[in-house]
Amino acid sequence: MLKRAFDVAAAAGGLLVLLTPLALLWLLVRLTSPGPSLYWSQRVGRHSRLFAMPKLRTMRVDTPEVATHLLDDPDQWLTPIGGPLRRLSLDELPQLWSVLVGDMSLVGPRPALFNQHDLIAARQSAGVDALRPGVTGWAQINGRDELSIPDKVALDADYLARRSFGFDLMILARTIAPVLTGRGVTR
Repeated sequence: MLKRAFDVAAAAGGLLVLLTPLALLWLLVRLTSPGPSLYWSQRVGRHSRLFAMPKLRTMRVDTPEVATHLLDDPDQWLTPIGGPLRRLSLDELPQLWSVLVGDMSLVGPRPALFNQHDLIAARQSAGVDALRPGVTGWAQINGRDELSIPDKVALDADYLARRSFGFDLMILARTIAPVLTGRGVTR
């Protein structure tokens, strides 16, 4: 109950504070590449339910819908400002909307793409799919995109076992350094 109340208050406050920067980023995406500024990605949420998760679009509109690390040459698909947006996780800011409406939490396992069947199955097996996915999480501050699926799921399961409001606050605080440095991000 406290977690959800905190999520709603923080997401609403964050969206209000970030309204102008988000509008500017939205405009930059629109001006630098054809297509919509927001990309609604089909993701797997709590209890393996699909939901549409908004992101600022960093890839061309004709990019295959697979995890970035599965693309042969991810850089060829980036928009002109896609690299910096991804490196600084600015493309993730619209996910505060998903937190506000209850599809996500501020902290939890990152939501899998609908076609990441190996990750989805491993999370179901570990019981991690009972959690709301998060904007950030235990795996994000411990390696992000550099983690193998088994390592990511092990960290997700560890979060499930250890979750508490204090643990969430620690994860949120420790998210700042990887975001500012771009550590662990696959373009």
